[in-house]
Amino acid sequence: MDPQVQYSVAESVATVVVSHPQKRNAMTAAMWRALPPLLAELADDPAVRVLVLTGEGGTFCAGADISTLRGSPQEAQGLAVRAEEALAAFPKPTLAAIRGHCVGGGAQLAAACDLRFAEEGALFGVTPAKLGIVYPSSATRRLVSLVGPATAKYLLFSAELIDARRALRTGLVDEVLPAGELGTRVAEFARILVSRSQLTQAAAKEFADGRTDRDAHWAGQARASGDTAEGVGAFLERRPPRFGWSVPTSG
Repeated sequence: MDPQVQYSVAESVATVVVSHPQKRNAMTAAMWRALPPLLAELADDPAVRVLVLTGEGGTFCAGADISTLRGSPQEAQGLAVRAEEALAAFPKPTLAAIRGHCVGGGAQLAAACDLRFAEEGALFGVTPAKLGIVYPSSATRRLVSLVGPATAKYLLFSAELIDARRALRTGLVDEVLPAGELGTRVAEFARILVSRSQLTQAAAKEFADGRTDRDAHWAGQARASGDTAEGVGAFLERRPPRFGWSVPTSG
């Protein structure tokens, strides 16, 4: 099977799968290029409320396919940055489900997700120092925001791999699951996210990512949506809420 980025949508959850098993799901140039338009399509799909990013089989993503760096490393890095930024800008909650190696460009993609759940045995590394590559400033800042400057420097300076437990301690991942339980936990948590207010999630995502000029916008959205009244009413009536607000489409 050719290297590709596959996806499926079920029960309001889009699952995007990095598929290049012959090279531990390393990203080719074509795969980097395919990701931004796919994300744009899923962002515009009202049936999608949560996105899960994972890798085929027992590996998340071993980074960029090194063969793609022979021609123009700068061009290859530019493709990775555009994919990373598209993932970070996805307007709905995103979750990386990580097994095996999550290295280089794979760690870059995982860090661009809102949350990261990992299986015991997963390994994480940020490896440009092995290749003499300058790690992009956007990816560096995102890594620092997750793990702090000291751990970011440890990872970037050394290119050493760390295990899932250390990744959890440093803030690189949010949960670590025993072998065989990652899929069940991710599906359960995705269902929780689907049941919650998209209005709350979208506003919280912007604020958490540093947006400081949208308080009035979101206050207006809350007033117009009626979601607060619905949420309070549902709580008092002891029933599931039926929130009406959804992420606007680009069209």
